[in-house]
Amino acid sequence: MARRLLVVVVVALALWCGGIESKAPAPKKPKGGGGGGEITVTITIKWKRNYKVSCKDKGGPDCYVGCPKECPNKCIASCTRCRSFCMCDFFPGTSCGDPRFTGGDGNTFYFHGHKDRSFCILSDAGVHINAHFIGNHNPELKRDFTWVQALGITFAGGRHRLYIGSRKAARWDEEVDHIVVALDGEPVDVAAVRDARWSSGTLPGLSVTRTDAVNSVLVQLDGVFAVSANAVPVTDEDDRVHKYGRTDRDSLVHLDLGFRFHNLTADVDGVLGQTYSPSYVSRLDIGAKMPVMGGAHKYLSSSLFSTDCAVSKFQHGVTAFAS
Repeated sequence: MARRLLVVVVVALALWCGGIESKAPAPKKPKGGGGGGEITVTITIKWKRNYKVSCKDKGGPDCYVGCPKECPNKCIASCTRCRSFCMCDFFPGTSCGDPRFTGGDGNTFYFHGHKDRSFCILSDAGVHINAHFIGNHNPELKRDFTWVQALGITFAGGRHRLYIGSRKAARWDEEVDHIVVALDGEPVDVAAVRDARWSSGTLPGLSVTRTDAVNSVLVQLDGVFAVSANAVPVTDEDDRVHKYGRTDRDSLVHLDLGFRFHNLTADVDGVLGQTYSPSYVSRLDIGAKMPVMGGAHKYLSSSLFSTDCAVSKFQHGVTAFAS
């Protein structure tokens, strides 16, 4: 059982730390702890609240760490510091939960959008990424509770479309795969084995790797982007605390995401994309408990693969990589 609860980071951390270039600054490191190499692990806890696992730093004593209450089932742990952190609070280029983004500038903010609509997350000359939101309306807050259900990635001048999505489930089963990947409308089948890898026979550099046997994949297009996607439900605890309105008919399966990008232009835009522009100046109230990015109308797209949001920079016919 312990082997299932503790997963050493190899592929997952490679998304952020493995030499994938980006114009974003380095992640903000938590204060405290000693110098030298950082020993980190990913903790995956299968619905056992307050469970702790052993975390050993070479040359130092063992410590026992669990995940923070904000991300009780999966987190990053620093054995060197004997502390754990939510991925969305530790790395730039992430989106988790009721969409909480950490931008390329390192600042974290919420973007609520609207349920059953799609919004451009990143738009650049050679790549355009939309996110489709699911959710429930909250009349008390006068807004929707929303989560990212799927990504629609358009690239290669509009000649190719990549879908990364989560399957709807009335009841969550952690042993069942809820991740769906498709290229140009054709399903991408990857064996349900950790580290299993699929490579495109028609698009050099495009690959899908399972970072866990089910529900976690790393999708990479060399020279353009890398996307880490984890399918997760709204938990009983989250629903109880936040009153999300989850029902027995829908566990609100959604994607927690990590992004890295190569060679973005200075004109890049979108909810997340704008934070990678060298000219970006944040207008968020960073001191607020929940900084919220408004202006949803600017990012609204007519469909998952449309490149027609008001801030779109995508250029049809422009290829961002050599095919």
